[in-house]
Amino acid sequence: MAYPDPVARDGVRDLSPSRLANVAANAVLEAFESYQDGFVSISHRARQRFSRRDWAGAVADDAERLDLYGCVIDQVEEHVRRTLGQRVADALVWTSTKAVYSGLITGREDWELAETFFNSVTRRVFATVGVDGDIEFVDSDFEAPSPDGGLACRWFEGGPDPALLLEAVLRHPWFDAPYEDAGRDARLAAERLTAHVWSAGGSGRIEGAEIIPAPFFRRKGAYLLGRMFDAGRAFPFALALLNTERGVAVDAVLTDQDDISILFSFTRSHLSVDAAPAHRLVVSLKTLMPRKPIAELYIAIGHHKHGKTELYRDILHHLREPGERFQLAPGTPGMVMVVFTMPGHDVVFKVIRDRFPAIKPTTAHGIRKSYRLVFRHDRAGRLVEAQEFEHLEFDRARFAPELIEEFRRDADRTVGVTGDAVIVHHAYVERRVTPLDLYVRGAPEEAAAAAVADFGQAVKDLATSGIFPGELLPKNFGVTRHGRVVCYDYDELGLVTDFCFRPLPQARAEDDDLAEEAWFGVGPRDVFPEEFSRFLGLTPALRDVLERSHPELWQVDYWREIQARVRSGEIMDIFPYNSSRRLREG
Repeated sequence: MAYPDPVARDGVRDLSPSRLANVAANAVLEAFESYQDGFVSISHRARQRFSRRDWAGAVADDAERLDLYGCVIDQVEEHVRRTLGQRVADALVWTSTKAVYSGLITGREDWELAETFFNSVTRRVFATVGVDGDIEFVDSDFEAPSPDGGLACRWFEGGPDPALLLEAVLRHPWFDAPYEDAGRDARLAAERLTAHVWSAGGSGRIEGAEIIPAPFFRRKGAYLLGRMFDAGRAFPFALALLNTERGVAVDAVLTDQDDISILFSFTRSHLSVDAAPAHRLVVSLKTLMPRKPIAELYIAIGHHKHGKTELYRDILHHLREPGERFQLAPGTPGMVMVVFTMPGHDVVFKVIRDRFPAIKPTTAHGIRKSYRLVFRHDRAGRLVEAQEFEHLEFDRARFAPELIEEFRRDADRTVGVTGDAVIVHHAYVERRVTPLDLYVRGAPEEAAAAAVADFGQAVKDLATSGIFPGELLPKNFGVTRHGRVVCYDYDELGLVTDFCFRPLPQARAEDDDLAEEAWFGVGPRDVFPEEFSRFLGLTPALRDVLERSHPELWQVDYWREIQARVRSGEIMDIFPYNSSRRLREG
């Protein structure tokens, strides 16, 4: 990457702050444009990957796009440090640089992403504690778009036969692959959609549909999202498409807001969509999912850094509410993390403890490595995405006394407590879910059984994606507001291929099974599926539900077969919707 207007190192000392600011601001902007070009290029490839059924290529693209931001920031940081030399930490220079940069991005439709990119550079240079409005865009310099400022959607005219409308939608050139039977799928999808409209009090005569002008791609699926109109009412929907050896087919129709929201869940990997600008796309998505936080929508479409910015702004906004205090999160206290939250907010903060018990053979570095694995890996709808923050500063009065004491006792390297402030040097921030062990204790019998059955499915989905949680304990899993079970504890998580799944050895003598310690050798990554049920802590009735729902979890052969398929590079099917939404079985 070539940066503009380099400054000779020997002359830096004599240049004015405004001159240096002009050089630095243009360098940051050029780096941002390079990042945007790379992001768009990778996202554009998703269409070809889907058309050619190149699933391995799609997975590789996802990883490349995730890594792109950090790589470009590394480059521009190095350039700025080299250019500014001993004045790289001159606050006056950076105050001027922010002002110049703000002028340079005026009128850009990606201004919000550009501001976040600038913040990433300054936080690298200064490692700012809290925030500094002089050198960061704490709030945007520009007005947010109006609520109706979404993308220009494609309009498809309706008529007496909704199937013809759906067929017109399907036959639009979204990708370069033939349908198995577009007419058949259009009829089946129309039946589902009109039934939904009727059940919601509509007439069943679809006037037309507006579709977001690009498909969303993830893993082996493609998704068309939009709204149908009946008597002036809008009905959000999504068509889930698969490209099989027989051609493209509509696999499922999603008509419920919750179904569409789950498609963009904080437990799923980012989607690729070749549609810009990002803020207009987010506005369009918000009309379909009004309850979905703006931060999660940005993250879902791959702009995770700006999603993190929006999340932080939301936290600051929430802290303006009087009376809210951070307190220890409900649930079994973790041996590795201190977890705290505000009762009125839907996120939790997790900080690494200074010391771990001997039964936890891990380190702070190992934990960060596990979180990095979760960030880069396909999360299969079963791993909660965590946003990593550094040097957060809060008013000490916002913290419950027992939480302050927990920090001082177990996390004083990670959390600094002064007379009037709490400084969190490193934390992971995640969406809050209800711990599974608490959920099954308080839920009605039927709901508890459904959660336990989904717990088993969550373990299988993770295995299919190549992940093993390490510990299959209900306290390490949680239940979302949609009733889905997800994993949020990554202390012992790893690739499923890194574990050794073994049958339990037969006892050599009658008293071997009564011994306090295992009489056979056990390696650090050895796993005995037959023993899973011993440590779950479920009631006999719930344990029976799990064993009947997913008997293969206790079979060594199942785990070894999964390992073999993962090692072979197979990309296995994981559907982000309930099987009842599918048009056909199988």
